[in-house]
Amino acid sequence: MLVDNHNRAINYLRLAVTDRCNLRCNYCMPEEGINFAKNDKLFNIDELVKLSEIVVSQGIDKIRITGGEPFVRKDLMVLLRSLSKLDGLNDISVTTNATLIGPHIDELKKLGIKNINVSMDAINRETFERITRRDHYDVVYNNMIRLITEGFNVRINFIALEGQNTDDILPMLELTKHYNVSVRYLEEMPFNGGSKEFQTIKWDFKTILEHIKSEHPDYYKLESPKTSTSINYKIPGFKGTFGVIPSFSRTFCGSCNRLRISATGDVITCLYAKASANLRDIMRADDVEENIKKEILKAVGSRAKTGFEAQEKYKDVFSNSMTSIGG
Repeated sequence: MLVDNHNRAINYLRLAVTDRCNLRCNYCMPEEGINFAKNDKLFNIDELVKLSEIVVSQGIDKIRITGGEPFVRKDLMVLLRSLSKLDGLNDISVTTNATLIGPHIDELKKLGIKNINVSMDAINRETFERITRRDHYDVVYNNMIRLITEGFNVRINFIALEGQNTDDILPMLELTKHYNVSVRYLEEMPFNGGSKEFQTIKWDFKTILEHIKSEHPDYYKLESPKTSTSINYKIPGFKGTFGVIPSFSRTFCGSCNRLRISATGDVITCLYAKASANLRDIMRADDVEENIKKEILKAVGSRAKTGFEAQEKYKDVFSNSMTSIGG
C-alpha cells in the first residue's frame, strides 16, 4: 500500500494516455492548441501496461484513463483489454468527451468497464459549440445517452464558466429527472494554457448549490465515500443525482487518495504542484520495476498537504494546460 507523508493511503491512479484532444475547449487551452508531445515522448501501450502492473503491485486498485481525449489513441482498446485482465485492479474508469467512444461501447461493456465520465459543459447546442470551438454536439449527446441507457455508470462533468454556460446548469440537471445519471458541477480551474488568469471565481460550489436551490429547494445530501471529491445530492422524484466538486475551493484535500501520471511520464501528486518525477526514461532503461517503484515512493512521500500549500510553492503552475496534465 502506498501511504504519503501525511498518512493518506494512495490507491487511485489517473493515467493519461495522450495530451491530444479533438476539441479546443476555451477553459482548457488556447484556440490554436498547445505544443503537443511527439509520439516518442509518450508512453507506448506496452509501457503503459507495464507501468500499470507496477503501480497495482504497490497497492493501486483503481485506474482512471484520461487524456487529453483518450480515444484519440487508436490503440487505446489494446491497453483496456490488458488492464481488464490485471489481478488486483478492481476499477477501470475512463474520462472522455464522448466524441469518439461510440464504436467501442459494446467492447467496453464486454470488458466490464462501466464507469465513464463524460465531459460536457453545456446542454444547449450553441453554448456547447462556442465553448468547445467544434461542431460535435450531436455525436456527444447521442453517445452520452447511449451510455446511460445501456447500463453504464455515467457521470457528466460540467465546469461552471462565468459568462458562458451558467444558464445551462438547471437545464443540464433535468437529465437526472429522466435518467439514472450523475451530473457533477465543477468549479473552474486556472489550467488553461495561459489563455487567462484568475485568483477567485464567482461560481464556486456554494453559488452553484444556491442556484440549484432556487429551482429545487427540496434537494437533500447523500452519503459519499470519504475520498470522494464530489459532494452529492438528490432531488426527490428524480432518477439520477447531482454533485458539486470544489476543485478551486479545494475542500477535499484532506482525504486525497489520488496520484496522476501524465502521458509523457510526469508524476503529479497534486494539480496545483509541479511534477515530482518523470518515469518515461526510467521505463526505457534498466531495472525498470525497481526504479519506477522507487520514484513513485519518493513522489508520494513528499506531497503537499493541500492544493493551497502546493500553489504557494509553485506559483507558475497555472501556465499549464489541463490537457497536458491529465485533466
